[in-house]
Amino acid sequence: MLYYSTNKKIKDIGLSDVVIKGLAEDKGLFMPNVIPVLDDNFYGNIEDMSFQEIAYHVANALFGEDINAGDLKKIVYESLNFDIPLVKVTDNIYSLELFHGPTLAFKDVGARFMSRMLSYFITKNGDSKANVNVLVATSGDTGSAVANGFLDVEGIHVYVLYPKGLVSPIQECQFTTLGKNITAIEVDGTFDDCQALVKSAFMDGELNAKMKLTSANSINVARFMPQAFYYFYAYAQLKKLSKKATENMVVCVPSGNFGNITAGLIAKKMGLPIKRFVAANNRNDIFLEYLNTGKYNPRPSVATIANAMDVGDPSNFVRILDLYGNSHSAITSEITGFRYTDEQIKETVKSCKNETGYLLDPHGACGYQALKDGLQPDEVGVFLETAHPAKFLETVESIIGEKVEIPQKLQEFMKGEKQTVEMSKEFIDFKTFLLKMERR
Repeated sequence: MLYYSTNKKIKDIGLSDVVIKGLAEDKGLFMPNVIPVLDDNFYGNIEDMSFQEIAYHVANALFGEDINAGDLKKIVYESLNFDIPLVKVTDNIYSLELFHGPTLAFKDVGARFMSRMLSYFITKNGDSKANVNVLVATSGDTGSAVANGFLDVEGIHVYVLYPKGLVSPIQECQFTTLGKNITAIEVDGTFDDCQALVKSAFMDGELNAKMKLTSANSINVARFMPQAFYYFYAYAQLKKLSKKATENMVVCVPSGNFGNITAGLIAKKMGLPIKRFVAANNRNDIFLEYLNTGKYNPRPSVATIANAMDVGDPSNFVRILDLYGNSHSAITSEITGFRYTDEQIKETVKSCKNETGYLLDPHGACGYQALKDGLQPDEVGVFLETAHPAKFLETVESIIGEKVEIPQKLQEFMKGEKQTVEMSKEFIDFKTFLLKMERR
């Protein structure tokens, strides 16, 4: 399958180049020329399939022209070797628990899949892995998922840029204590500053002449598109519980950089019968403002307790525009939105725990509350619970007034020693650092 840039100046690029480049040379994001529609037989039997079986079927439709069946199956089964359960919270609201991977966050799916796909294409192309540098900006869980997904992958070096003091202590431990081929860069700025540094690096001629750079943010097709897999699995599990429930299935996505919901929208265009989507925002409500007014006004992000959603200029907004032909009416016909302040998020975490016994993290709380506020009587809602509540330990414990058990996976990360490089938000400093690292 061939790909084009959302800026329309670059087209007919093969998957290998798309994955290795990450960002198009005209500064646009890559999109597939064609979004395949899956056959009725697949949907008719989907409830009897495992997560890996479903993921392979979808991956084969998206990537099968470029990766042979045996290698693609190996990529899927090695990277997605964990389950994603659907848990009933209320009579008509379910949580899709995406935090059962190695770093207890939804981004394990895309990051692990991408690490293996990138390694596959580099090997296939005969390139030297030693020249490949993965740049990733994180507002929380992306950094840990990517760092752990690429840890010890031969010859690939990962640079994780994160905003100083704006990720939770446990999230920070997950990518600053690894060492080896992972370098954590603590930027004196916001997530948007980190993302700007990464984008500037891709556009810098001297850097790209001397280093092979790619991105592991949702900018990269290999990172965001595999996230479509678990939307199909959510549908499968809901169908297994009640076929009638899938007739009016609504999915709510806590949204920051909008890669996750874009993957869901692609799943819908592949024929997945989701009635509509709900984008749940925190105080960084640029997308909700667009839905309400038709105007997109990016601005500096503000810090909230749902920090992974603290994005003031979401990269994947251009992909959503592209999917719907820049039609505001088409977008609003399939996506609605809500926003929540920190106080509202806290109240939701507390009330959900007291009323149902289910413990939300701050991001999942936005998704759950948006369904409570927006579901119609005949609809069944699924919200994406994107990370384990223990990753936001102090925040969650202060809300519910109880201790939260820390999973063993997280406890292991907390034992490591922090290793970071402090960095200003000025691109010249970041560029100088990368060139220095390349000369080592």
